[in-house]
Amino acid sequence: MGTPDFAVPALERLLASRHRVVGVVTQPDKPRGRGLKLIPPPVKQIALQHGISPILQPEKLKNPDFINQLKELSADIFVVVAFRILPEAVFTLPPLGTINIHPSLLPKYRGAAPLHWTIINGEKITGVTIIRIQREVDAGNILLQREVPVLPDETVGSLHDRLAKIGAEMLLETLDRLEKGGLQPVPQRDEEATPAPKITKEMCHLSFNQPAEKVKNWIHGLSPFPGAYAFYQDKMVKLYRARVEDPGYRGQPPGTIVEARGNRLWVACNPGLLGILELQLAGKKRLRVEELLRGFSFRVGDRLQ
Repeated sequence: MGTPDFAVPALERLLASRHRVVGVVTQPDKPRGRGLKLIPPPVKQIALQHGISPILQPEKLKNPDFINQLKELSADIFVVVAFRILPEAVFTLPPLGTINIHPSLLPKYRGAAPLHWTIINGEKITGVTIIRIQREVDAGNILLQREVPVLPDETVGSLHDRLAKIGAEMLLETLDRLEKGGLQPVPQRDEEATPAPKITKEMCHLSFNQPAEKVKNWIHGLSPFPGAYAFYQDKMVKLYRARVEDPGYRGQPPGTIVEARGNRLWVACNPGLLGILELQLAGKKRLRVEELLRGFSFRVGDRLQ
């Protein structure tokens, strides 16, 4: 059970293993583009390539017909990766229960956006946790957990790709050990839980009135999706990569453009000086700063707001 790109490596590793995938559950196809053509989610595309049947795409997970379809699969275990919150009538069906791959060191970062908040909060260590699903979201007993370092200047995009592959490998180890009875579930320490709420558009509007390192973390924690943004002369500018040039700088008000030439687009923070490395003007392509500054001028003294 999964939908986005993060779930694809797990499905591919399962298909290449000795385990048998008896069905795939994913979100319904969604209309995209100007023609609003129905596009299947990434997990469905992989399932179709491998001839998996059935592929179930329920609108409502409590629908009795959907639950009966699950029963007919006679699966030993359900594997969930970046899907939806399952009702108890679903996750209790298989004899070995339902397991979930979660990209954080649970109980830290329970919720919809653990990868984003890991980068936003400047964590140096993260990881992958495989749990048994229970009624409380992301609170199930831990079956397997692995620490992973957060690389310098990591974006949520690069962390996403690394943890998806690590989680896929851990999934096979978990299934093999469950089959042999070699895993002892460990309860989470609920008092240590931290939230990872869904990222809203309002959160993506950057504030430069904070330390440069924090601004950089927000930019990288929202890159490439949904993308941090600010406004320059009332037009949206998306920011994808940055670095701290001077953490102690206090020469100009936050958001002020201090330098804009060559490969330097430096913006004042509070405190600090931030260098923007990749950005995108409204209606244009994402570019490195030196490419964009060849054809577009930011005026020193103007502000990003």
